[in-house]
Amino acid sequence: MAPHRLLAAAAFVVTSAVVLPGSHPKEYEAGEVVPLQVNKLWSAKTQLTFPYYSLPVCKPASGIVEERENLGQILLGDRIMNSDYELKLGVDSRCNVLCVQPLGSSEVAHVKERIENEYTVNWILDALPAAVRMYEEDAPENTHYERGFPLGFTAAPKGEHHAYLFNHISFVISYHQEDGKELVDPVKNADEARAAGARYRIVGFEVEPYTVKHTKKDSSNAEWAGNLEKCTDGRTVSREDEPLAIDSVSGDEKLEVVFTYDVTWAESDISWAARWDQYLRSGADDDIHWFSIVNSLMIVLFLTGMIAMILMRNLYRDIARYNDETTSDEAAEETGWKLVHGDVFRPPAGFFGPMFLSVFVGSGMQILAMSITLLIFAVLGFLSPANQGSLLTAFIVLYMLMGSFAGYFSARLYKMFKGKAWKRNTTLTAFAFPGTLFSIALALNVLVSTQKSSLAMPLSTLFFIVFLYGAISVPLVFIGSFFGFKKEEIRHPVRVNNIPRQIPPQPWYLHAVPSVLVGGILPFGAVFIELFFIMSSIWLAQVYYVFGFLFLVLLILVITCAEISVVMAYFQLCSEDYNWWWRSFLTSGSSALYLFAYAIVYFSTKLEITATVSTVLYFGYMAMAAWVFFLLTGSIGFVACLTFVNRIYGAIKVD
Repeated sequence: MAPHRLLAAAAFVVTSAVVLPGSHPKEYEAGEVVPLQVNKLWSAKTQLTFPYYSLPVCKPASGIVEERENLGQILLGDRIMNSDYELKLGVDSRCNVLCVQPLGSSEVAHVKERIENEYTVNWILDALPAAVRMYEEDAPENTHYERGFPLGFTAAPKGEHHAYLFNHISFVISYHQEDGKELVDPVKNADEARAAGARYRIVGFEVEPYTVKHTKKDSSNAEWAGNLEKCTDGRTVSREDEPLAIDSVSGDEKLEVVFTYDVTWAESDISWAARWDQYLRSGADDDIHWFSIVNSLMIVLFLTGMIAMILMRNLYRDIARYNDETTSDEAAEETGWKLVHGDVFRPPAGFFGPMFLSVFVGSGMQILAMSITLLIFAVLGFLSPANQGSLLTAFIVLYMLMGSFAGYFSARLYKMFKGKAWKRNTTLTAFAFPGTLFSIALALNVLVSTQKSSLAMPLSTLFFIVFLYGAISVPLVFIGSFFGFKKEEIRHPVRVNNIPRQIPPQPWYLHAVPSVLVGGILPFGAVFIELFFIMSSIWLAQVYYVFGFLFLVLLILVITCAEISVVMAYFQLCSEDYNWWWRSFLTSGSSALYLFAYAIVYFSTKLEITATVSTVLYFGYMAMAAWVFFLLTGSIGFVACLTFVNRIYGAIKVD
C-alpha cells in the first residue's frame, strides 16, 4: 500500500474509532419519530448565510422553535429549527405532502435569486447533515457525500432561461441495530421489533432532490394528499417528470408549490462511531491531497536541515577562531559579527520600539500556545466535525485562557529593554491585538447585517464575547504580566556601549525590505499546501479533519520560522548591522504577506464571488487571518533569534 494511503487509513481509523467525550448515540425503537431539523442556507458565490425559513417554504404548524446553539454555531450563521417532516424509524412511505405553498411575484423573485446564487439547503437528522451521494465517473463504486443539497437550478431547455425549484425530496436513511441484540428488521417486522425491545441508531442521512410540477388526478378535489397524478404509492417522482419552473407565472398570479417527500429506511453495517467516514472522504482528490502534504513536508524538512547544517558549520568555525588564544586580534576580527558585541543588545529605538515589539511578541506567543492546545484537542477527537461549531468555540475560549502567556512574555521582554511604563505595556498587551480583530469583525458584522444574513452576530452575542474577554482574558493577561515583571530580568552576556557604533553601508540584498521579503518565503512554503485545503473548508464548505497533519505542519512552521530568522540575523550581524530586533520579527512575520497574496490568487481562481459585500467580507476575514499569522510567525522568529544571539555572544571571550 502506498505511504499516503497508509496515512489516510490511519487518519480514518483515528477519526472513526474515537467516540467523542460528551457525545452519545441516541437510540430509537421501530415506529418512533426521528426529528428532522432545518439549518441555514449557504452559497459559495455570496458567502452569506440565511435561515431556512427566510424562504417561502413549509413552516411547522406548531410554530418555529429555534434550537439553542453554541457560540461557534452562532458565529458561523447556523440557525437550527424544527420542521414538520415526519420520519418514523422503519416506516417507508411515498408521496407525502408536506404542504402547499402559494408564491406571489415577490416571493418568486426571492426564491429565484437564491437559486441563481446557487444556495444549498442544510438539514440535520440525529446530528448528521443531509448529504447527496456523489459517484466518480471512472470508478462508480467509489462514492462520497457532499453536505447539503441545492435549492434548485437554472436551465434553458427550450431556449428560455428558467429557475427550477427542488420541491420533492427522497430520503434514504440508514440505521444500525444495537450490538448484542437479535437482528429484527423494523421495516418488515415493526411489531416484532417493538416487542423484542430492539433499538436502532441512525448512521446515514442521504437525500436526493427532484423538481416536479405536481398536478391533481381529480381537479374537483381540493385536497392534494392522495390526489397527486405523478406521485402515488406505485409510482414516485422521476427525472423525466415535468420540472417546476417557478418563474413561469406573471402579474398577480399565484404559483402553488406542492412540497412532497419519500422516505426509505435501509439497514447498514456501518457502526455509529464510523458514520462520519462517508462525509470525511474528499473524493477524487484524495491521492493528490495526501501526496502533496507528505511531499511538502519532506521538502521543508530537507531545506531546514540543510540551512541548519550550513549555519552551524560556519558558526562553530567562527567561535573556535575567536576563542583560539593563538589567533591574532586582526585575524579574529575578519568576520564582522563579533565587532558589534557592544551594540548587539542595544534596545530598539523609535516609535515602534520596545513597547510595541514586546506587545507583538507577547500576543504571538499567546496565539502559539492557543494553536498547539487547540490542535492537541482536535487530534484527540474532541473537536470533530460532528460537533458543529466546536472548533470555533474552542478557538475563542482557548485564546482567552492563554492570556497569561501574552502578559508574561510581553512583560519579560519589556523589562529586558529597561522599560518603565509597565501599566501601558500590560494594557496594550490585553487590548491591542484583540481590539484590532474585534474592530474589523464589528465593521464586517455591521456590513453583513445590512443583508439580513444570519452571519450577523446578535448584540447579545457581541456583549457576551466582550464580557467573557473582560472576565477571563484580561485578568489572565494582568496576572501573567505581574509574574513577568516580578521575575528576574533577562541578562545579556555582554555589556552595551554608551556610544552606538556606526553601521557600514550594506549590500542591497541585506537591506531591510529584500531580506525581510526573502525570509518569509520558506515559512509560507511550509504551509501553503495545507492552506489550500483549509481555505477550501472555510470558503467552499468542504470538511477538514486531518488535524494530525495540521499539527505536524505547525511544528514544521515553528522550525522553519526559527531557522530562517536565525540565518538572516546571522548574515545581518556578519555585515556589522546590529539592528536585528525588529528585523528578526519581520523576517518570518513577512510570510503573512504571502498568505494574503495567496488569498488574492485563491479569490480570483477558485471563487466566483462578485457581490461587493461578499468581497469585502472575504478580504476582511483574510486580513484578520494574515494579522494572526504575522504575529504568530514573527514571534517565533524573534524568540529564536534572541536565544541564538544570547548563545553565540555568550560563547565568545570578550574583554
